[in-house]
Amino acid sequence: MSIDVCEKNMVFHLKTPRTSYIMAVAKGKYLCHVYWGDRLKRNPDIDNALLLRNLGFSANTELEDRSYSLDYVCQEYPTGCNTDFRIPAVSMEFSDGSRVLELTYDSYELIKGKPKLKGLPATYVEKDSEADTLNIILKDKVKNIKVILQYTVYNEIDAITRNVKVVNEGNESVRLDRIMSVNVDFEDSEYDMIELSGAWGRERHIERTPLRSGIQSIESRRGASSHQLNPFFALVGKNADENQGKVYGFNFVYSGNFTAGVEVDQIFKARAFMGINDYDFSWLLEAGEEFQAPEAVMVYSGKGLGEMSRNYHKLYRTRLVRGKYRDEVRPILANNWEATYFDFNEEKIVGLAKEAAALGIELLVLDDGWFGKRNGDNCSLGDWYVNKEKLPSGIKGLAEKVNAEGVKFGLWFEPEMVSPDSDLYRAHPDWCIHVKGRTRTECRAQLTLDLSREEVCDYIINAISTVLDEANIAYVKWDMNRHMTNLGSAGLPGERQKEMPHRYMLGLYRVMDTIVSSHPDVLFESCSGGGGRFDAGILYYMPQTWTSDDTDAIERLYIQYGTSLVYPVSAMGSHVSAVPNHQSGRVTDLKIRGDVAMSGNFGYELDLMKFTDEEKEIVRKQVERYKELRTFVPSADMYRLKSPFEGNETAWQFISEDKKDIFAAYFRINSKVNPPVTRLKLTALEPDADYELLGEGKVYGGDELMNVGIVIDMWGDYQSRTFRFRKKDFTGDIIR
Repeated sequence: MSIDVCEKNMVFHLKTPRTSYIMAVAKGKYLCHVYWGDRLKRNPDIDNALLLRNLGFSANTELEDRSYSLDYVCQEYPTGCNTDFRIPAVSMEFSDGSRVLELTYDSYELIKGKPKLKGLPATYVEKDSEADTLNIILKDKVKNIKVILQYTVYNEIDAITRNVKVVNEGNESVRLDRIMSVNVDFEDSEYDMIELSGAWGRERHIERTPLRSGIQSIESRRGASSHQLNPFFALVGKNADENQGKVYGFNFVYSGNFTAGVEVDQIFKARAFMGINDYDFSWLLEAGEEFQAPEAVMVYSGKGLGEMSRNYHKLYRTRLVRGKYRDEVRPILANNWEATYFDFNEEKIVGLAKEAAALGIELLVLDDGWFGKRNGDNCSLGDWYVNKEKLPSGIKGLAEKVNAEGVKFGLWFEPEMVSPDSDLYRAHPDWCIHVKGRTRTECRAQLTLDLSREEVCDYIINAISTVLDEANIAYVKWDMNRHMTNLGSAGLPGERQKEMPHRYMLGLYRVMDTIVSSHPDVLFESCSGGGGRFDAGILYYMPQTWTSDDTDAIERLYIQYGTSLVYPVSAMGSHVSAVPNHQSGRVTDLKIRGDVAMSGNFGYELDLMKFTDEEKEIVRKQVERYKELRTFVPSADMYRLKSPFEGNETAWQFISEDKKDIFAAYFRINSKVNPPVTRLKLTALEPDADYELLGEGKVYGGDELMNVGIVIDMWGDYQSRTFRFRKKDFTGDIIR
């Protein structure tokens, strides 16, 4: 059992392979945070670890004991409107208008394995022996509110997951105004905060800033996790880098509005929090009802950011992503979008399929424009029936013709949206998110369907399933190209309008789960204007996400490097596109475009028929090489070697699970005149082992590759080089 409970002192000790997380009940009432860090062999001296003292101008919960104040102590799940003046983890309003909530310890429960979360994505186990779960029950005895804090500890991965459930055991309704899925109080604030920020086409850039007094937070109020701020942050020691230092990672398994951050108080203690954004949230809990908050995943590393990332990667690859394509290789695809946009017909698509087959590409995706009267982005979303003028054979006939060329067929949908110029909207104008009497704000000439309504979800399930059931479709790109405005639902009463954004997410998850589960052989890729919903919640339903609409190789160095801080390479869609690039206007060589895209789910986003003979040969070799790499890179350990955020170079390395195969990539952005000698030094190899550089026949010692490195000699802007090594056994043979 990875959870020890000392009932004598009421101490809870959670143990992953290399970390400890400890809580204790103080004064017989209050659940306090004691420790989170490198693994301890036994419980610490609680009197020493759980320091209690009087704090000026802080109220005392125990009137007879001024040595104790909730405004000072490290709490596990703090409440508001009481004696703690810091930001609360939970707050609610009762029917009498009062807001005081006092949660005290009631009991605990130990469970083998990991229970599922009803209606929500979450990490999972395949066997109960993989993890242990602790439920700690807190209660407000005046208002009969029960709060269940659930912690799951993985036995072979340094990760702890948390979620919270609130149960109204009283006789009156309660309005829940704030609920965080995780709260961690630190004794000090000597940390930097790392976050992933950006915009459309510039997602998940790394920003690192020191903590300061007050609240510093990240959030989304857009109805999605967003391009702008990702639901992840890390607190890192001042000297922490890729390979050393303390790192505390927090990631939210949710795809909607979120808030996360840190408050530094008057005595420089830091309170970290993460949960649903209370900006446009409340939930009416009737007597006997409960509310389940989403899951948060915490990872501590004592050896820098790289170790934190590899723990997230392993957990998400193996125990968040589900289905056939969790473990199977993903096909190399070509998408017609940048080749044709809306201007295509059946002949063009079949022609692209023929060319794809000749290049070794395995899947052709038909993007936007195949349905309704969709010849531009101003109509027909919601009308999921084929445009017979463009495709007279229908989707089934087109798929058969593409398959006849030896290529699988994929299709684009944007199921969550509706165009005002559509048959669906004309039939159901109240099905979109809107406020009666207000102008219905459009974005990209589209509105958002109200997935908080069951009948809307049922329509999407039936419409999309009908298309998937009638044709041989191997892949679906699931897009979502606008954020929520005019927040309101015709299906909810006035007192429940602020429930709509979360009810939307619950509806979306039901829709996705139903469609994905009933089509297990289809590879689903999520997209939201590119990377606007690249989060752990979506990965539970779809094993990969289109990383960004920006396909420029140089921009992708930043985007993919930042994304890898928490999300595995197996989740990243990464394609070669045309030049000048359609987002940046930059011209780069086909080689570097391919080398960048190989560090993800590889494909092409351009007109295959415009390649010259020389380019076709390059593409064939890229495809051939990636087919070798995809056998181990998606499940490999990733090591970031050089950061684009710190200089002119980027480099990363992948080591297979059996430690026999290595793939490394080096990229230089700008050329330098008379530059210093550049060497790429690998990491995490066996010093005494030998490694052959495939394709060149050279053999290097592991110690040489790590300490001497390989000289990089390149000329010109936007250059790249990749290396494929294989470990040799003691006889000198390559290990296969």
